[in-house]
Parts: sequence; C-alpha cells; structure tokens
Amino acid sequence: MLYQSTRNSSVKKKASEVIAKGISEEGGLFVPENLPDLQEHFSQMAEMNYRELAKYIFSKFLTDFTPEEISACVENAYASDRFNGEEPVRLVPLTKTGENKYLLELWHGPTCAFKDMALQILPHFLTVSLQKTAPEKQVVILVATSGDTGKAALEGFRDVPDTKILVFYPQDGVSPMQQRQMCTQEGDNVCVCAVKGNFDDTQTGVKQIFTDKRIGALLDEQNMLFSSANSINWGRLLPQVVYYFYSYFDLFRNGTIKSLEEKINIAVPTGNFGNILAAYYASKMGLPVKRFLCASNSNNVLTDFIRTGVYDRRREFYTTSSPSMDILVSSNLERLLYALAEEDCSSVSGWMEELASTGKYEVNQKVFCKVKELFFGGFCDDNETAAVIRELLEEENYLCDPHTAVAVNVYRQYLQETGDTAPTIIASTASPYKFVQNVLGAVADASDPDEFSNLNRLELLSHTDAPSQLRGLKDKTVRFTDCITKEQMAEFVLQAVCSDRS
Repeated sequence: MLYQSTRNSSVKKKASEVIAKGISEEGGLFVPENLPDLQEHFSQMAEMNYRELAKYIFSKFLTDFTPEEISACVENAYASDRFNGEEPVRLVPLTKTGENKYLLELWHGPTCAFKDMALQILPHFLTVSLQKTAPEKQVVILVATSGDTGKAALEGFRDVPDTKILVFYPQDGVSPMQQRQMCTQEGDNVCVCAVKGNFDDTQTGVKQIFTDKRIGALLDEQNMLFSSANSINWGRLLPQVVYYFYSYFDLFRNGTIKSLEEKINIAVPTGNFGNILAAYYASKMGLPVKRFLCASNSNNVLTDFIRTGVYDRRREFYTTSSPSMDILVSSNLERLLYALAEEDCSSVSGWMEELASTGKYEVNQKVFCKVKELFFGGFCDDNETAAVIRELLEEENYLCDPHTAVAVNVYRQYLQETGDTAPTIIASTASPYKFVQNVLGAVADASDPDEFSNLNRLELLSHTDAPSQLRGLKDKTVRFTDCITKEQMAEFVLQAVCSDRS
C-alpha cells in the first residue's frame, strides 16, 4: 500500500513515511492509492473483538509494518484498563421515542473524548515509523486544537522518547474543562499555548509552520523534524475507521440488523470533517451505508457546502456550546473532494488555492451530485442543542454532551425530511462532563461560575458519575499560561524546541 498527495498524485510514500511526515511538502494530504474491499470477510470480522478487528484493518494499510509491530501498537493503545472496560467503545440503543438510533460512545478513554481512539495509538504508530524512516531524528509534534485533540495528543505523547509536543488552542474557543485539562498536563516533553483568535487562525498558523522552508531547515540543523497529531495525519485518521466497522458488527450481533448486507445511516457531529470521513472510507471498504449525516452547529459551512456545492468560509464565526466544532475551514474535506473528483489533484489544488486566496470555492456539478447523493447536511443552534440534552435526559434517562446533541438533532431533521427509519449510528464524541456549564445549563440553572460545583450538581441531577480523570483536575497545578498572536506562533515554536537543545 502506497500513499499519494491530494495536490500531487505523483508523490508515492510508504505508510511509515506519511505517518512520520504528517503532511505533504506542497500542503496536500496523504491518501491511500486504493482502499481494500473487505466485504467478503465480514463473517469473519463480525466475530472479532475490537483489538482483533483493529489489527486486521491496520494490516491492510500499514504494509511496511510487521504483524508483530501492528499487534504491539494495538495492544498497548487499547488495553482495557485505559478505556474502563473490555472494549474501548460502547453502542447504546436509544429507542424509547420510537427512533431507531444508537449512540456510539467513543469517549471512555483517558481524556474522555473520541480523539483517544486515535491518539492513544498514534504515538505507537509514529515510534515505529520513525525507527524505519528517521531513527536518528527527534520529532516535534505540532497540534492545533478546538479542544479535544489537544488533551488527547498531550496525553498520548506524554514522555514518549525523542518527541516533543506543542499544542495551540484558541484563547476563548474551548470549554473551561478542556482548557484545564490541557494547561495542567504533566510530562517533560509537553508545551501548551493559547492563541488570540479562533480555531481557524490557530490551524492556519500550524499549517504555515509545517510548510515554512526556513523553519524546516532550522529544525533539520537541530536534527529534528515536524509531524502532526491532527487528523491531517493519516495515522490519526486510520484508527477512526475501525469503530464504524465494529459498531456495525455490534448491530448484527445484537440482532438489530439481520444480515451483513443491510444498510445503516451514520450521523457524525463534525467541524474538521475527519470523523465523518473515516465513516466514508469504511463504506468504500464495503461497510453498507445509505447516508452520512453531517451535523454542524451554527458554524454551518459544511451544511451549506453539502446543500449547494459552494464552500464559503466568509461568514460570521460563532463561539458555541459545542466548541470542538467551531471551525470554518474543514481540512479533511480535501480528502473527500480528491476521492469524488476521481483523484484529479489539479482540481483539488485549484479549490484549495481559491479557498486560501478568496475564502471560497465551488466544486463542479459532477462532484456536487456525488456529495448530495452521499451526504445529508444539517445544523442547529445552541438553544436547539440544549433542548436535545434536556429531552434525552427526560425521555431516555441519558445524559449527552453538546456535540452529540447536535448530531441527534440533525438525525431528527433527516428522519422528518426523508422518513428513513433505517438503523442509525450516531457518533457520541465526548463525556458530558467536559462541558459541564453548558450541559447543566440545559437541564437546570448554571449561574455558579465554579466548574467543579457544577460538576457535583450535574451528577446529582442526572444520577450519573463524572469521570475520575475530570474530577481530579481540581487539585492539579496549572503549568501553561502563555497567550500569543497567530503571527507569533512560528517564533514560539522555534524558541520552545530549540531552547531544549541549547
């Protein structure tokens, strides 16, 4: 299996090379040359536990890894004690209201967000990749986060030998609990910094650093190289494919679907388009999916794109109760466009150049028709999000976070518009206790500014328990307080990584 760039299909790289590098030199994203068709193996795959299934799927993509290397990566990442149970994900039926929906809980890992499913294994992938491609180098992991990726990456790469990780987050664009998770992070190789601006400013700054030849040369002099833990890195995206297969087989095992050919829908709350793209890749590998429901908050640039074929980030940016989706530049959409444009890298490059220069692009009619056929786009505002949180607690006795609530709302929009009652898997992406103020505010008064007092109240009201790793943040020391402009990010990186070598 070789990989090529979305902006230059003549680039051919092995899996270890693309995981180590993160992003192609011209700014394109790496994608596999082809996707394996696994459908004829479904009967065998349906009998596998999560770790067995992950090893099987990874073996199709990481062809320059040995079976022993893949096995070690999986066993270390998905050990049961790291995910509070035998299997790292849970599929929870919510059907009391007559809706055929199943919440795929992806947040039982160490940082209580779905990013753990990829970022617990990415450090192991990267370690193996560097041994094959640059054994003498130290790697510098750069991360832009809208909340969850940052903490998950920090925890995954904490004290990993020959790595340093720098995480940037928008100053006012994460929840108080997310900020506290990151700024109290332990580890000798970690660094966290706030950026004045929104997530798009932060993400653009990181991308520019990646492709800055001056900075690259300075790092090379220090025997260092950049890599990424964002979903622009194929090693971060690949693990997300696994849980869509696993949940589908879970529906088969529990009798919800009667055959391994029956189609389902998949609804995903998404801002950067990585999590829903993983579901699309799973379908290209044989997973029977009728429709992908792309759920957005008030930053509804993806909804408009799916409905019109025009991607236009020139709009008001909203800070919402679902901050991990407060994004107007969805990086992973580029990979989808590359696939739907039949790997026409010149068209993809043109669209991305238009986006960078004008803030807008429009895909051709052929690509737009494919998007409309595959995807349903919907969005909801904070009031509608709060209403779903309240209704699920009252009607289903289930407490969800705001991102999951957005996806449930969009699923209901789809159900009302189409009448499609096929079983629908809804990605539940974070513990509600990561967004205590907003979740509590949906079901009761949340005027108390103290995050941990509100956590106690939410436990009592919902008869649920907050994860111990979030409760324990109260007594942790804040280590990182820097806040810079996006123009200062490059120099901050150089000072942070080069000062360690001086």
